[in-house]
Amino acid sequence: MFKKGFILLFLVLAGTAGPLLSSSYLFFLEAQGIAGWSSAAKKAVYSSMNQMEAMQKPSLGFDYIQRFSGDTRDIAVLAVQARLAVNAEGEKTLEPQLYNAYLKFKTRAFDIWVGHNRPKFGLASYFDNHAQLLQPLSMNGFGFDRDWGIGIEHDYASGNAGLSLTTGSGMPIHFKGNFFLAGRYSKGVLDQDNYNVGFSAGYGKILDVMGYHLISDEPIQFAMSSIDITWRRNNLEHRLEFMMGDRGSFGAFLLFWRTGMGLLEEGRLKIEAQPVLLIANQKTNIQFSAGVTYLASGDWTFRAMVMYDKETKDSRIVFQVYGYKGIRF
Repeated sequence: MFKKGFILLFLVLAGTAGPLLSSSYLFFLEAQGIAGWSSAAKKAVYSSMNQMEAMQKPSLGFDYIQRFSGDTRDIAVLAVQARLAVNAEGEKTLEPQLYNAYLKFKTRAFDIWVGHNRPKFGLASYFDNHAQLLQPLSMNGFGFDRDWGIGIEHDYASGNAGLSLTTGSGMPIHFKGNFFLAGRYSKGVLDQDNYNVGFSAGYGKILDVMGYHLISDEPIQFAMSSIDITWRRNNLEHRLEFMMGDRGSFGAFLLFWRTGMGLLEEGRLKIEAQPVLLIANQKTNIQFSAGVTYLASGDWTFRAMVMYDKETKDSRIVFQVYGYKGIRF
């Protein structure tokens, strides 16, 4: 009942934007091919992570952004991004994936969104990772890349602040007594100041999910804080995140670092390395990833990644061909 009501609320709010004067829209077609090798599975794989995760698989999709404006300013933004992915391992199935599905109302003081968007917690809330092979801490169960709910945010001259209340169920929408309250305050505008420092806190009872798969019906306790730092200097970029707190009645400490170097004109070639330390559930795990990204054109990107996970004893190499082309009707 609550699930249907929430989706109905999103559709009603999206419909209210229809009568507004439409100023512009962007529509992109998206396609990606993924293939690699896993030492643990001892076979070819067609996903960048565990196949139960949503990231990344062979897929076709679209990204639609519609701006609505009044006489003097933008009033709202509607964003819908979806894919049809292929589960090419084991039982062959098609998986619909919905990433962005939110309506954002823009006021003079702040923006308010409702739908499926990034909750305001950690480094994952600051960068869009939907096409990347290297992933932030949210893909290890510490936060969510996307979640269903509502949020409020404000951009000011020297940073950003936001608060969100979401379901804590990630890609699918479930109501089983679960919720996720999160907030992030940051200092610095990356494209202007070459740095951004964020302070986050998240609390709730979240569901243990992997992609669209619900691992357990019982919500687990989540109370974490995070400090993240992004710094650019010349052709170098560093992203760090320190996270600690409680997840599932166990203490957790996480350390994330991604360092990258841009080469060629306009940084079309990028080389990155990413070590991650995870101490959680009374276990210690180390992950190491390295990746190469080459922008062949405005429409096509080629990526490769090598990854090692100490806990699963899996060494994986993955190649991606990613197309993202704007279409006008």
